[in-house]
Amino acid sequence: MFIFIFQTIWLFIDDLAGKGLDIVIIGKFLFYLLPDLTEKVLPLTVLLSSILTFGSIAENYEFAAMKASGISLQRSMLSLIVFVTILGAVTFFFANNVIPLSQRKIYNLRRNIAKVKPAAVVSEGVFSDFEGMNIKVDEKYGDNDRFLKNVIIHEKSKSNLNITVIKAKTGELISSEESDFIQLVLRDGHYYNDVETKSNDSKMKFPFAQADFETYTMNIEIPDINNDELEEERDISTDKMKNISRLTKDIDSLRGDNYKIVRAFSKNIESRSGIFVPLITKNTDSTKADMVTKKDSISTKKAIIAKANIALQDSIKENFLILFPEWQQIQILTTAKNGISSILGTVSGKKEEMQKRYKIYNMHILSLHNKYALAFSCIILFFVGAPLGAIIRKGGLGLPMVIAIVLFLIYYFIGVFASNYAKEGNIHPMLGAWLSTLIMLPLGVFLTKRATEDKGMVNFGFISDFFQKIFKKKDKS
Repeated sequence: MFIFIFQTIWLFIDDLAGKGLDIVIIGKFLFYLLPDLTEKVLPLTVLLSSILTFGSIAENYEFAAMKASGISLQRSMLSLIVFVTILGAVTFFFANNVIPLSQRKIYNLRRNIAKVKPAAVVSEGVFSDFEGMNIKVDEKYGDNDRFLKNVIIHEKSKSNLNITVIKAKTGELISSEESDFIQLVLRDGHYYNDVETKSNDSKMKFPFAQADFETYTMNIEIPDINNDELEEERDISTDKMKNISRLTKDIDSLRGDNYKIVRAFSKNIESRSGIFVPLITKNTDSTKADMVTKKDSISTKKAIIAKANIALQDSIKENFLILFPEWQQIQILTTAKNGISSILGTVSGKKEEMQKRYKIYNMHILSLHNKYALAFSCIILFFVGAPLGAIIRKGGLGLPMVIAIVLFLIYYFIGVFASNYAKEGNIHPMLGAWLSTLIMLPLGVFLTKRATEDKGMVNFGFISDFFQKIFKKKDKS
């Protein structure tokens, strides 16, 4: 846990350093992050402790004494198996209740930091991104650094162009815990704005507006400390903040909403294109049958004319443009091309929207199964570490530590890659949550079987013997 805390501090150093935050707030922030780190720490702890314990027992020949007195490996592991099973149940309760609560606490803490101390998102001497604009101040002072000196603001337009510049000698940030907005009051400054025009003649004149002001007030929505890394935390109901019952309900809701959106969009495209509407055609087979049954009323000449009409209709269906003059054919083709381009653009935009929606849906399924997988991973990694320690017969923090870290890195990176693939929909989210645990399961069975039969690790000496025989034959020849 100590190692992973330092990793967390390194990841969030930009959020915490240089913001003027109290040590108490930083301590709360790290304390609320501890439950989330348990997902990484607990499997490694179980693996390492089991290797160390059974490696030390085997190194001191205690297993040999147990076997001599009729105690098998499974019987010696029984008490720890019960303990690890209870630990798995406690871990499941922890993942289902404590981790979602800690995630909500982190979100509320960050929102409260922005409310109580809005200057924390603004650094001195550099431009800081502040909800669609860049702001720079030379100095912050006063209670909670609410007063600003020499303020420069570059405000962006909807097209992401820097067209507005505001300079003020002093400023003040006013906020309250009840409001989601911050008031930025600027005093004794200058306002400059490039006027956007549509005509080219007006653009060549470079129109602008400027004014001096004594007091200028801006209402700004409260930002997160770092919107890039925690973009998904803008909504308090994210997947990490939910327990199993809430995740199950939201998964059903998201699935139904996605299905309705896709169906509505499909019907919209069908109505716009019209190409999927079934054509009403005459049943030529029944017509022919009627002609046979009514030989007296239909002559052979009329039958030939009917066949000729059918052939003409088929040729018109294959190329209906022959019914129109050339200029109308060009107009029809141009209209069809523009309609197809419009539909393709609509489909492309809807595709991006649905990819985001399905990513959220996949993340909910992934979070649901991660809670179960975390509990079972503790049990399975115990059955990997305990027999492995009995086989290598080494205690201490040397070889067992290296083996435990290598196995954990394999387990961890498989889980990371599987989760990323599952979020993008490349594999099923259930498989993404369980893949690393399922890969460790046969390894645990294999090692437990080897340790029970009092066999060491797999001997690869036959490979070296094979190559030695080959080289000896070459030397003799």
